[in-house]
Amino acid sequence: AIVAAMRLIWERMKIIIEPSAAVGVAVALDDAMKARPDLRRVGVILCGGNLDLDRLPWQA
Repeated sequence: AIVAAMRLIWERMKIIIEPSAAVGVAVALDDAMKARPDLRRVGVILCGGNLDLDRLPWQA
């Protein structure tokens, strides 16, 4: 889910985020969150400083 979240942010926003930032995105997109109407607004801090661009996890 973390790599999928990283890739989603890259494809939709053209921002490379590090895995620790992708955890928040993955949780926000999880079905369990969608089942919680009291948590409709969620903030996630996106950062990408700790990432080697030559080793992106979705590139083979």
